[in-house]
Amino acid sequence: MKPTRPAMLLGLALAPGALVYGAVDLWQTRGTPPGVPVLAPFVLLLLAVVALSAGLSLRARFRAQRERRVDAKPVDPLTAARAAVFAKASSLVGSLVAGLYGGYGVWLWLHLDNDARREQAARCGFSVGAAILLILAGLFLERVCRIPEDPDDPGRPHGSSTSR
Repeated sequence: MKPTRPAMLLGLALAPGALVYGAVDLWQTRGTPPGVPVLAPFVLLLLAVVALSAGLSLRARFRAQRERRVDAKPVDPLTAARAAVFAKASSLVGSLVAGLYGGYGVWLWLHLDNDARREQAARCGFSVGAAILLILAGLFLERVCRIPEDPDDPGRPHGSSTSR
């Protein structure tokens, strides 16, 4: 698995954001656009906390293994692989959700003619902030799960890295 590139995350946020902006503008001509769920930022924050706590836990366990401490609990390779997949999914989903709520939030911000839209725009803003935290937590967990470079391994090309 290759590391997540920030340019891909940016593209994954901008493209859906533009599409949502256009779709909501079109939807407005046909009726009322849908609302933003109240729990959206809380769910994203919960996922970010899970990713961050997994990253901190795995980082401590890997450090204990590297230092060859007697109390070190070994990390199962399958657990590390699952964490790496969760990290990649977290950053990708966070980027997609940030783009979706960002596009909708920009449209709402440009059309703040009543209190309901102001409230929806605030929820979009909180959701984008929570999605950014999810992206950062996912990238942190992904970095923790990276296998360190081994200069003595002739089979691996220089500069390549894979996840555990």
